[in-house]
Amino acid sequence: PDPCSMCGCLECCIKCLGGIPYPSLIATILLYAGVALFCGCGHEALSGTVTILQNYFEVVRGPVDSLDVFTMIDIIKYVIYGIASAFFVYGILLMVEGFFTSGAIKDLYGDFKITTCGRCVSAWFIMLTYIFMLAWLGVTAFTSLPVFIYFNIWTICQNATILEGVTLCLDPRQYGIVPIGEGKTVCTGSDKFYKMCESNELDMTFHLFVCSLAGAGAAVIAMIHYLMVLSANWAYVKDACRMQKYEDTKSKEEQELHDIHSTRSKERLNAYT
Repeated sequence: PDPCSMCGCLECCIKCLGGIPYPSLIATILLYAGVALFCGCGHEALSGTVTILQNYFEVVRGPVDSLDVFTMIDIIKYVIYGIASAFFVYGILLMVEGFFTSGAIKDLYGDFKITTCGRCVSAWFIMLTYIFMLAWLGVTAFTSLPVFIYFNIWTICQNATILEGVTLCLDPRQYGIVPIGEGKTVCTGSDKFYKMCESNELDMTFHLFVCSLAGAGAAVIAMIHYLMVLSANWAYVKDACRMQKYEDTKSKEEQELHDIHSTRSKERLNAYT
């Protein structure tokens, strides 16, 4: 192969790699990982919760038009589907914004297109990302509730053999899962309690909720990372806009000085002749 062509290909690859917005890329990977962990583990943990309620607490699904715990779980599952789809698209948009304000686009289209459009796009994404960060903080707080509930159940199962002569009961009415009038209590010493503690559903559901909480926390970190990146991009395009105005003013002044100098030179030449 021609060494010159290989050198040109290498320079092209280096230029392409240099134009990649690595901070935005890292934030996008973290966002996708967090959302995938939250949605996947959260969906399976909710399915495990349905299995536990039906098999061990004997909670029966109500009529179709009633708003019971199973209907709420189905609604949360559909919300999870929407979150996964929305943030997949949002991550792509943020990556496009990162490329738009990168040096590669600047070399191709110049400062003017970056400063006029990129500044508005960066400001819009900063506001939207801040709102999403607050939303993910709420999601993280909401996800910590089932982790706390399952941690209590898991702790009771671990300590049931240690505490002899003490009866501990698990009542879903304490968490608003079933109506007050329905008694669905499972106490230590019963067969249902030992079957639930020895089953894989309880241990798996608890750890899935923990992973879902970790995914929500990773999404919050990704949103904070995006805010830093977007703020830096907005400051960049703002400075580029000021620099462009300064260059335009400077070129106009130089052109005016050149025109004045040319005019005076012509007047002197005419006077001499």
